[in-house]
Amino acid sequence: MSYLSERPTKPVVGETIPHESSALHVTGKALYTDDLVGRTKDVLHAYPVRVDQAHAKVTRLDTSQALTVPGVVRVLTGDDVPGVNDAGVHHDEPLFPTEVMYFGHAVAWVLGETLEAARLGSAAVKVDFEPLPSLVRVTEAIEAGSYQGAQPTVARGNVDEGLDRSEHVFTGTFEFAGQEHFYLETQAALAQVDENGQIFIQSSTQHPTETQDIVSHVLGLPAHCVTVQCLRMGGGFGGKEMQPHGYAAIAALGATLTGRPVRLRLNRTQDLTMCGKRHGFHAEWRVGFSSDGYLEALDATLTADGGWSIDLSEPVLARALCHIDNAYWIPDVRVHGRIAKTNKTSQTAFRGFGGPQGMLVLEDILGRCAPLLGIDPAELRRRNFYTEGQETPYGMPVRHPDRLETAWSQVLSSGDISRRQADISAFNAAHEDTKRAIAITPVKFGISFNLTAFNQGGALVLVYKDGSVLINHGGTEMGQGLHTKMMQVAATTLGVPLSTVRLAPTRTDKVPNASATAASSGTDLNGGAVKNACDQIRERLTVVAAGRLGVPAHDVRFEQGNVIGLGTDEQMTWEELINIAYFQRIQLSASGFYRTEGLHWDATTMKGTPFKYFAYGVAATEVEVDGFTGAYRTRRVDIVHDVGDSLSPLIDLGQIEGGFVQGAGWLTLEDLRWDDRDGPTRGRLSTQAASTYKLPSFSEMPEVFNVELLDKAHEEGAVYGSKAVGEPPLMLAFSVREALRQAAAAFGPEGTSIDLASPATPEAVYWAIEQARDARADGHLTQGFPGEVPAQPGPDARPMLANAERGQYGVPSGV
Repeated sequence: MSYLSERPTKPVVGETIPHESSALHVTGKALYTDDLVGRTKDVLHAYPVRVDQAHAKVTRLDTSQALTVPGVVRVLTGDDVPGVNDAGVHHDEPLFPTEVMYFGHAVAWVLGETLEAARLGSAAVKVDFEPLPSLVRVTEAIEAGSYQGAQPTVARGNVDEGLDRSEHVFTGTFEFAGQEHFYLETQAALAQVDENGQIFIQSSTQHPTETQDIVSHVLGLPAHCVTVQCLRMGGGFGGKEMQPHGYAAIAALGATLTGRPVRLRLNRTQDLTMCGKRHGFHAEWRVGFSSDGYLEALDATLTADGGWSIDLSEPVLARALCHIDNAYWIPDVRVHGRIAKTNKTSQTAFRGFGGPQGMLVLEDILGRCAPLLGIDPAELRRRNFYTEGQETPYGMPVRHPDRLETAWSQVLSSGDISRRQADISAFNAAHEDTKRAIAITPVKFGISFNLTAFNQGGALVLVYKDGSVLINHGGTEMGQGLHTKMMQVAATTLGVPLSTVRLAPTRTDKVPNASATAASSGTDLNGGAVKNACDQIRERLTVVAAGRLGVPAHDVRFEQGNVIGLGTDEQMTWEELINIAYFQRIQLSASGFYRTEGLHWDATTMKGTPFKYFAYGVAATEVEVDGFTGAYRTRRVDIVHDVGDSLSPLIDLGQIEGGFVQGAGWLTLEDLRWDDRDGPTRGRLSTQAASTYKLPSFSEMPEVFNVELLDKAHEEGAVYGSKAVGEPPLMLAFSVREALRQAAAAFGPEGTSIDLASPATPEAVYWAIEQARDARADGHLTQGFPGEVPAQPGPDARPMLANAERGQYGVPSGV
């Protein structure tokens, strides 16, 4: 067994404890970046000067009138940048652009004594511009050949031969929307300069090191002149992995030029309209099945809507390609990827990081094809699960695929699925205008950064003379409970009570060169580093304890604040041992490091082992749909999810529930809309507030919500046998969408196959119901996939229905 994953006796990991800041959260005492403004003197406030054009060339920028507004101190423009005028790592995101690339793009920033003064100053800046042609929809970009970044391909076998040998071949297209992060705390930064010229930035960022890098190159300074601290975030979900850097740079530039602290915080509308989203995707595909429903071949092209700059679109696309297989073995695969360049916000990381988009394509295919194959959708999925010894299309062995079968069987049993399906059949037969359905879907999600270099973590652990312990690590806390788990890891490794351990805010001058808290790897990387630092300290203390207790070093045990010698009655407290070690001049601090072993990835060939392991999960969802409106409710959800040996069960349950609900929001409610009509508002985000962008609320919660952690799921080589839990549960929500598809199809004859838009809003579900009703009225099934549900449903919004010829779409005989 790996020393990293071995769990000692009486560990603190595995205990059910609340979030370390839960009391602060519920009492309102938890401090966030913008709360620190009130504790800072003479703060200036930054406000953007934005241009309401989707694409335009700036011909004149006149700031003179703004400087006459009372309270305005300075207007920041590109001329003020001493270093590189760019907010990105690819140098394609001008911090002060001269070409507006999306509606509301900021071209300057006003600094004022108050936020209102800065706002009025912004309104006084005169910007002349020349409108340019714009691309808003991803299909417009495809038609125009507007792409950016690499165009990778994941391939295995011979797809053409695989399709030729397939008994049933289906083709289709699928376009689905992105998602707004809608974190509670918007983008925020507070920058100040000390007497030595050191720039200190409080930032709501998931990647303090990269924020430090961007600020240093904008200011033309070495990185050691910039310190970035993240106290905590009010949510991130990936939206604060790349996009906070430019806002921190604006604040730092203002503080450098004025000598005063500068605060920048976007209001909700600014955050919604200026910040990137989850990538929407467009997919074209052909798929082949054998006569008994086994996947034979998949040929697909995925086009990600990247927005105006590359941001993280390349690794997002790569992960989408690496997850299109989800939990299923496909012998012959060819999936092309490309990134559309459109005049919208620069789309960015979002929980799952492309994985959900890739997996959704195949789950949609299976949901559409199952009725045409005459196979129950759940059986079609289970039949195609990976088995031991098989590899992914990019060449990585799939370890422990039996856990999928175990979780699947457990959901069937604990969810009483067989009995409930019989009840649903009886209900549907008795109710003409209301239908129910249960869908069950799996998740297989790879854990690690696709870029191997990011799979490293650092920590600094300090033990003081009184025995108390202080942890610094490179991960950031955004509500997910990372700090809680790190305290449990330290307490377990040192053998002390949790109350002995405190955790300091994440800072670049304590742990340098840290990776982003992303890719669900925060616990794996930082937990490994914390444990490494604690192991070093414990090894030193073991020698001291062995000498004092009169036992060999291997007989010393650290348990819950006591140091015990096996085979003797001698023992001492942790505090006594620390006091002895101090007077023996033993080092009581350590810098820890961890790197994920066994990874290799060739981004050119898209081959290798990019992930440490796969996290598995299964969800069954029951819905009820109203036939008059398409409105629906989620009656029950049953989940079994694999988190290895849980470090903190209460935290993990919260992550599973929250991830599922956020995924359900993306797939059913959250409908991003940009104005794509010709005219002055083209490119404007129409859903720019909670009143127009529907988020899940209490009314969307499952009436019954059962979550279980998969038992006996120890993960060898991960910190104390645990597994990542941040992202994989989001994709359990595929079961909601597939249940809605099946419920809508129940309004038609048995075996009806329907298209279902994503998000599957009540309107989209209504049009799917109409497809099913038309199939019943016409006396035939909906066969083939000749169209899509338009983004703006109208009288002609339903896809055309057509009878497919048997050889083309592979309709089983007898249909």
